[in-house]
Amino acid sequence: MLNRYLNSEKMLQRALKTIPLGSQTFSKSKVHFPYGVSPFFIDRGKGAYVWDVDGNKYIDFGASLGAIILGYGDEDVSDAVRKQLEKGTIFPLANEVEFKVAEKIVELVPCAEKVRFGKNGSDVTTAAIRLARAYTKKEHVIICGYHGWHDWSIGTTTRNLGVPQAVKELTHTFKYNDIESLKSVFQEHPGKIAAVILEPMNVEYPKDNFLQKVKDLTHENGAVLIFDEMITGFRYSLGGAQELFGVVPDLATFGKGISNGYPVSAIVGKAEIMDFMEEIFFSFTFGGEALSLVAALATMTKLQKLFVLEDIKEKGQKFLDKLNQLLLKHELSETFFVVGHPSWSILQIKDFNGYTSYQIKTLFLQEMFKRNILFLCGHLFTYSHTENDLNALLSAYDEVLALMKKCLYEKTLDRFLECEPLKPLFKVR
Repeated sequence: MLNRYLNSEKMLQRALKTIPLGSQTFSKSKVHFPYGVSPFFIDRGKGAYVWDVDGNKYIDFGASLGAIILGYGDEDVSDAVRKQLEKGTIFPLANEVEFKVAEKIVELVPCAEKVRFGKNGSDVTTAAIRLARAYTKKEHVIICGYHGWHDWSIGTTTRNLGVPQAVKELTHTFKYNDIESLKSVFQEHPGKIAAVILEPMNVEYPKDNFLQKVKDLTHENGAVLIFDEMITGFRYSLGGAQELFGVVPDLATFGKGISNGYPVSAIVGKAEIMDFMEEIFFSFTFGGEALSLVAALATMTKLQKLFVLEDIKEKGQKFLDKLNQLLLKHELSETFFVVGHPSWSILQIKDFNGYTSYQIKTLFLQEMFKRNILFLCGHLFTYSHTENDLNALLSAYDEVLALMKKCLYEKTLDRFLECEPLKPLFKVR
């Protein structure tokens, strides 16, 4: 049979000679995609679709790790970028687009009184920690969730090679929806905590007024509350999870969907804390790069005018309702289940009948890619997805779940697997 991923595999081998993992981003690398049954390189994207380097067309539900909210090549965003390109991308002084984007964020985000820009999520989460330390004159921080690659955050994970022990000792973790775990950390380090940073929602909804309890406990201990809204911001709600759940932090960080695929992130918050930006050092050449900022302004304006997020949530909820029916139909609800928000839900897979979740996931991905659905078990809906795209995703699920049931109950998974199974990976959450 003709290898439908021949060019991808050739490019991967070439890339590995000069690029560790063959990709600039861990979540896009070969460790996540089973070799022999997966594409590795995308050639182009338009709307809800992407084409790999072998010419295979996919409906994309990965949304470039959540960075795409309107769709690839959105015309309004592209027009704004083209007009700015004619004027220039970066200058020897600031440009007016910087304060225009800041003003739009202040308009939309409850905690935002002042704004500074970065390029990646890690830029601004790290800036938030530095600000909190400067403001409180304390050094320890407490975290929940994934907050980027910098030492203070990644040092708490199994991917901590190269992080100094002294840095690791300044960061502590707590469990989501478990306020007692946060209390314990405060009790273990009295008077030393500068900040609590968490993703206000990831795979779970906050329960029992959890976010308000976190805020109250953080402030009782003289610390700064930071919401990492890389995922929730400009996807779950225009004002982020803080607007959705009615709990306003001291600082918040945004990125991904804010600019529909252009590299920009933001740290926002109370003026009295943000003013310490004039004392700490957070500065880099491309902080005011104009193309990404005009893309952000065009994106936020469109999200606001067209009620985009309401549309995405409606699509996502319709999908979840029908997917849960399919899981019941195929008697797989105990092996496969879905968590998260309608606009970004995740299929979770459990071990079953002697097979590991990684073996099951490998076959699942193999079969979904064959049916021209591209994702890594996360369903990220965009404004460009249509009813037909939704139906195609559900149809693919129906077919693949039927196969999964047969393989799992008859113990024939190995017979259908066309590659080596994925290996256990470092989990960011």
